[in-house]
Amino acid sequence: MSQRHILICDLKNDPALIEKYKEYHAPGNAWPEITESIVSSGITGMEIFLAGNRLVMIMTTTDDFDPAAKAAADGSNPKVQEWESLMDTFQQRLPFAEDGVKWVEAERIFSLVN
Repeated sequence: MSQRHILICDLKNDPALIEKYKEYHAPGNAWPEITESIVSSGITGMEIFLAGNRLVMIMTTTDDFDPAAKAAADGSNPKVQEWESLMDTFQQRLPFAEDGVKWVEAERIFSLVN
């Protein structure tokens, strides 16, 4: 089985920064250490969508995926911290995000399954 997580974050509303962010996330451009940290944590799929300056991330994970363990591993990985610092130049927190939270998990309020 698997789980799906939907997370939301904003980019700074600057067309040049948004284009540069898109470049960092174009196929083959994410640093290999970042993709390795994603896969090794139990994330089996990840997509990021952009509308205006709003980002929506869809993650598929193993059932035993532990967000706290992923956060701890990221916190002790210098390359992930370097990437996150770089991404902070493009991203801005949602106004309702808790302190220190960049990506806010969305609450599912409707589901239609056929």
